[in-house]
Parts: sequence; structure tokens; C-alpha cells
Amino acid sequence: MQGARGPVDVGRGKRRLGLSGRVPRRVDAATKAGLLDLLDDALEAGWSLRRAAGVLELGEARTHRWFARRARGQLADRAPGGSPMHGLLAEETDQILALFEEWGETDRSHRKLAHRGSYLGQLWVSPSSVRRVLSLADKHFRPLPKPEKSRRRQFPEWVEYTPNSIWIYDVTHFPRAQMAVLIIEDLVSRKWITEIVSVEETSTQVELAFTAALEAEGLLEGVDARSEDGLVDLGVDEESRPILLVVSDNGPQMTSGSTREFMALCAIAQHFGRPGTPTDQAWIESLNGHIKAEYPHLLAIRDPATLRAEIAGTRVHYNTVRLHQGIGYVTPDDEHQGRGETIRKAREAGLEQARLRRLARHRAEREDTTSKGPADVV
Repeated sequence: MQGARGPVDVGRGKRRLGLSGRVPRRVDAATKAGLLDLLDDALEAGWSLRRAAGVLELGEARTHRWFARRARGQLADRAPGGSPMHGLLAEETDQILALFEEWGETDRSHRKLAHRGSYLGQLWVSPSSVRRVLSLADKHFRPLPKPEKSRRRQFPEWVEYTPNSIWIYDVTHFPRAQMAVLIIEDLVSRKWITEIVSVEETSTQVELAFTAALEAEGLLEGVDARSEDGLVDLGVDEESRPILLVVSDNGPQMTSGSTREFMALCAIAQHFGRPGTPTDQAWIESLNGHIKAEYPHLLAIRDPATLRAEIAGTRVHYNTVRLHQGIGYVTPDDEHQGRGETIRKAREAGLEQARLRRLARHRAEREDTTSKGPADVV
């Protein structure tokens, strides 16, 4: 068709504007003006607005809106955002920045800062408004310094990783009986050496438990031999003096002066885990957990005397019957008495012999089947 500016080719005119396909959601004012000129030419040539807009792949409602905006001289898009009626006032923005300068080091959070304003009766805004204002002003909270990762303290070099060289102890509770049980375990062999069931948790229970444990393991004579002179300097750590190392957490009964004096008199060195880090005492924590999980009847006992008797029986079963995964599936008593390695070696040898027997049996059966031939096999 022929228009005022010559033959009308809407598609070619659109390509000259650098457009192809559907008109994008956002175009500048010059592109809008060019598209509207093409529409004017098409309308003058007798095209319908719907047909011309369809060829341009421009929505009809959008086309009418652009014509109206061109008439008002407002083809250019306005800046986004507008002026919301609920927007912050200028003085509120200034108060947010003033709060940040005064309380930023204390609150360290846009949420706390928003509540700080209302707490002081000065400003009532949402946390998101505080964050937006601070972001636009390039204000940032200084994060708290992260604490350094603590490292687990290694055992002293003089300690030998053999039974009766490292003991570990802790207290676990049985609420029904209202009793606390202090348990001593050999860290190497996992043997449950002894326990004290008491309503109290003091250094007295620690002393009683270790006296019983030293006597049960035959170490009291060694303690007496180490302290024949009767002189022990509690202020000096002599690595050549201890007969064993004792590991524990930082409970008050473990760190008390009375416990320290008792350990020094018994020639026992103490080793404490990091505060708030129960994994440093994982061996005894595991023992306490297994006792309550595998012997749940202990948690239902209310009578202290019954609890003492049942825990003593549980200790015997734990040490002599229950196989312990952490020491290669032998009992703690086997490992403590030095039989563990022999039992583990015997299992390895038995597994190899069983494998060879299975190979020989299967090989013989296969050879027998082959010798008979397919016709002989029923």
C-alpha cells in the first residue's frame, strides 16, 4: 500500500529500528516514536490498527496507550519508584543514620537498631527500612571478630598407649534414683574400672573412686613407692613422676584444689579437655551413652541401693561379655589383659582358612561336574 511517506512496509520499517520478533517490554522513547510513525503510515494507507499492530507484534492496548502518551508528550518512561505515600520522611532517614552512628557498635544489626529507636522513644520504623537507608548511605555494621578455633591439647610425650597408662572419668546422672554416678574407664582398653554412686558430686567422690580403682588395678603399691619420701611439690609438674594420666572435663569436682592435691599425692597427672567440647572426652561420653541406651532398665530404678547393685552387674557384663567395636570387637577385659590382639589375629586366620575351604569345595564341585559331562548331569 501507498502511504504519505511512500510505500508502506511495516516489517521492513521495524527491522530498520533494530527490532525483530515481539517488541520488548521496555523500549526507549525514540523507538516508540519510530513504531508510532510506522503505524501512522499504515493507517493512512488503509490498514486497520489491529492488523498493523499485529505485524509489528505490538499489543493493541499498548499501542493505544502509546498514542495517548505521545499526545501528551510523555513517551519516555518515568523513573521507577514514584513517591509512595508511606515512604520515610527526610527526618526519619536522618534519625536512622544518627542511631547507626551512636548505637551501631552496640546493636550490630538492622533489626536491633530498628527496635532501639522505639526503645528510646525516638523512631518507629521497620527493620527493612533501616537496612535500606543504611545500604543507600553505604553504612555497614562491623561484624564481631570470630573466636579462634581451639586446638585439642595433645597428651604428654611420656604417656604410653597401653592399658593402665591413661584413664578417663566423668559423671553421669540417673534422675529417677536422683543419683550421680562417677565412672572411671581405661582409655586404651575401654575397660570400665569402677564407679561411685552418690547423691553428691564433689572431690570426695573423685578420691573414693580413684582409691578403689588404683587398688583394683594393683597400682597402689606403685603410688606408695613413688611417694616414700613423703615430699611432693604440688607446684611443679614432673613428667617423670606420674604413674598414669587422667583425662576429664572441667567440672568443679575435677578442677578443685582438693582433687589436684589428691592426684599429686597419688602421682597422677591430670589432663583437661577444652571447655564446652565434649568430644575431647569422647571415650567416656560414649560409655555413658551406651550404658543408658543398652541397659535402659537402669533409668527406671528409683532405689539407690538397687541402682548400685545393678550398675555393678552391668559393669561385669560390659567388661566381659559385650564386644566393643572401638577395640576390634573383643571385650574390654580381653584387651585389658592383653588377649585382644591374639583374638583379632585368630579371627583373621579363621577368615582366611574359611575362604580357602570355600574355594577348594567350589573348585572340586566344578571339576566333578565337568568330568561327568553334560549327558551325565541330571
